[in-house]
Amino acid sequence: MSEERERNQQAEVSAQDLSEQCLIRREKLAALQAEGRDPFLQTRFDRTSNATEIKEKFEELEGSTQKIAGRLMSKRGMGKASFCDLQDQDGRLQIYVQVDDLGEEEFERFKKLDIGDIIGCEGVVFRTKRGEISLHVKSYVLLSKSIRPLPDKWSGLKDMDMRYRQRYVDLIVNPEVRETFKKRALIYRCIRKYFDDLGYIECETPILNTVQGGATARPFITHHNALGIDLYLRIATELHLKRCIVGGLDRVYDMGRIFRNEGMDTRHNPEFTTIEFYEAYTNIQGMMERTEGVIKYVNQVVNGKDVIPFGDIEIDLGKPFAKITMTEAVRKYAGVDFDQINTREEAVAVAKAHGIEVEPKHERGDILSLFFEEFCEKNLIQPTFVLEHPVEISPLTKRCVEDPRLTQRFELFINGGEYANAFSELNDPIDQRGRFEQQMRLRELGDLEASEMDEDFLLAVEYGMPPTGGCGIGIDRLVMLLTNNTSIRDVLLFPTMKPLDSDRKVLKQETADAASAGTAASEPVEGPIDFSKVEIEPLFTDYVSFDDFCKCDFRAVKVLDCKAVPKSKKLLQFTLDDGTGTDRTILSGIHAFYEPEELVGKTLVAITNLPPRPMMGIDSCGMLISAAHTEEGEQKLNLIIVSDRIPAGAKLY
Repeated sequence: MSEERERNQQAEVSAQDLSEQCLIRREKLAALQAEGRDPFLQTRFDRTSNATEIKEKFEELEGSTQKIAGRLMSKRGMGKASFCDLQDQDGRLQIYVQVDDLGEEEFERFKKLDIGDIIGCEGVVFRTKRGEISLHVKSYVLLSKSIRPLPDKWSGLKDMDMRYRQRYVDLIVNPEVRETFKKRALIYRCIRKYFDDLGYIECETPILNTVQGGATARPFITHHNALGIDLYLRIATELHLKRCIVGGLDRVYDMGRIFRNEGMDTRHNPEFTTIEFYEAYTNIQGMMERTEGVIKYVNQVVNGKDVIPFGDIEIDLGKPFAKITMTEAVRKYAGVDFDQINTREEAVAVAKAHGIEVEPKHERGDILSLFFEEFCEKNLIQPTFVLEHPVEISPLTKRCVEDPRLTQRFELFINGGEYANAFSELNDPIDQRGRFEQQMRLRELGDLEASEMDEDFLLAVEYGMPPTGGCGIGIDRLVMLLTNNTSIRDVLLFPTMKPLDSDRKVLKQETADAASAGTAASEPVEGPIDFSKVEIEPLFTDYVSFDDFCKCDFRAVKVLDCKAVPKSKKLLQFTLDDGTGTDRTILSGIHAFYEPEELVGKTLVAITNLPPRPMMGIDSCGMLISAAHTEEGEQKLNLIIVSDRIPAGAKLY
């Protein structure tokens, strides 16, 4: 029997077992309801304590009667007495139940409870002979019946995709996950306290905007039916907060959700949380003090120590954060001195010599930034402020007096990732208009991330904006750092996920129902494929010798992992099983057509005997085979995905 067939049969058995357990639990519920003991009619249970409080205040509470409630997580011994674990938000507490306290009939009902049921208990706090703090139950009530079993206590819920999709189960069975999100809430409170104590005012800025601005990012677009206009979900809160500065609110901040229609990886989710704060009469020096101050303050409250683990390394948040200019960093890590490069032509030449891909829209400053991204970011492990960004990538920032090609801006990097971005804010309305006009030219060249002209913001600045420092900090990344989680999905309760096939079927049915009812559908119903508008590239007429063709080694490969390549909008990095026992890495520029998560587990076709080709500093060892065509002037692409029955390494003839 093949391993794949065996796995399928095991999955079928597991699904059958699950169905049987669900059926048994439903039968228990029906029996309770027939007895007039429907748990879902319970509406309230007044607790006097919780698991953690009883343990922490045992000396004070010993011998007292307490009422607690939670989820039944284990049951041990079912003769005349039973020890169980009850779990609430703060932890677990052992409860002791015996027939002498409940009576024969009620004890029998208790024995029929299932793991996962939610109960309320009243009893006496005591310590067992083995020294465990417990509650001696005198009475209980079933508050909610779990009609679906929790994951097996030994294997748990380990599949990461399922943990993200079913976060409610993840929270139940993995206590460290609950701790992460309790710490996240604490981090929110600490950040607010830090800025509130400094006299900042929390301001709510609109999520729906008529103009795209405040950051370089691709937005989500929605439609307002009553106004009959398209609106952007905000990509930043900057421009509205600076309007508040103009209005005389000297210290302001907004902490909330931001939405960017971009790629997804361990550091990026389409919706995420930031805090942006702005202070009149200061500059980036003041912003460095605020940024370093809030991070150190929150870390001390959450972790209580300066040096914290993050993945395989340790980050020291106790020392003063390092400072380096972008030009100095490129000189140090790439060996290129941009102080000696004065024209775009010189920058393009040195970029080509170092394997940096340059686009027609890139100017000298853009190329300096590309060098920094390629050679420097990965080396900035301990907290480091990177100063003096080029003006081309900083449309809202004051220029440096000594070199107008650079700006008074910093980014904070930790472990190769950006955590904060700050400016001495541009308050010259004439210069600001010119920067917006340059952004509009980039939009005309097809850059969907460039800002639009915001006439109302320009009007505000024309009334006069004081010298101002502003900064944005990514809250999700800060939570990752302070809770030692290396993926953004681990610190988001409900990360964005692609629907499963079952979800898609429901969506298609709902769309079809809406269409038949004459209502607007959110997604067109799939029908027969229309190839009438498809253009195919002409076939090559030059012959390739049979011997040359046979040297290409086409193999079936299984996708073990797939992720977006940092700083690349096109590339996906595949980790593949090619049947050799050694993982193969192939990069492919198909991110515009596929999200990484939907390709994991698929069986693809690749040429495996091509020489390694460096792309974004990573060797790509082969080429994935795809089919491309043009449809109504737009390029379309489909990977060649084959049957999962084909084993990894199978040769294609």
